[in-house]
Amino acid sequence: MLATTRIRRWKPVALATAAVLAGLAAPALTATPAAATTTAYDTTYYKNAIGKTGTSLKSSLHTIISSQTKISYSAVWNALKATDQDPNNSSNVILLYSGVSRSKTLNGGDVGDWNREHTWAKSHGDFGEATGPGTDLHHLRPADVQVNSIRGNLDFDNGGGTVNNGGGSLVDSDSFEPRDADKGDVARMILYMAVRYEGGDGWADLEPNERVNNGSNPYIGKLSVLKQWSDEDPPSAFEEKRNQVIYDTYQHNRNPFIDHPEWVEAIW
Repeated sequence: MLATTRIRRWKPVALATAAVLAGLAAPALTATPAAATTTAYDTTYYKNAIGKTGTSLKSSLHTIISSQTKISYSAVWNALKATDQDPNNSSNVILLYSGVSRSKTLNGGDVGDWNREHTWAKSHGDFGEATGPGTDLHHLRPADVQVNSIRGNLDFDNGGGTVNNGGGSLVDSDSFEPRDADKGDVARMILYMAVRYEGGDGWADLEPNERVNNGSNPYIGKLSVLKQWSDEDPPSAFEEKRNQVIYDTYQHNRNPFIDHPEWVEAIW
């Protein structure tokens, strides 16, 4: 296994000073872009993306991550038992949204079980559970059956009432807000999907936007909120290990926004 080395690169003082002066004349940003990183994959896996920004970066990353092994929807069950294993209890998985550690054997559709949550909701692009976006592990996570049902196909935004047994997650009529510890995870999964599925391989062109109530359109909002979440909740050791397991064992592609969080701002 090739380990990922994360090195923060601080910007030159002059640039930082200019940013401060500009801030005196303009409203503060909702989130500060993540500091640049380097990884062990920059000279190999990401070599054609390094140094690029905007649409050029997005296009290069799409080409890179589209080379992947696809698995069946039934195979997702066992894959999630490995990708989301509780680091403190190998018999359990950690559930998205609630943060609960639950037995791997309790996978199913009944109350008390965990099931396969499509973070990019299946109806937002009409891909269902078909091999491809419907089985892509980079946005599939184990979640409590009832919490998963409450999230449904709602877009992501701030605000709402408390989700029962949701670990601090909130919900209202048109959006879902994950607990703080999962906000960055959700954002980076959504943005991975937007880069991976560009409409050229028989699936819809998935894109984030500034709306909620996107319904069956191939969009999920809100982009500004997702960017803020990604910056405020940087990749955790759990998320980085998950990315590595998917790369090494299952799909052999990576979520670039876990390796390079600063690429969120570089593209959007």
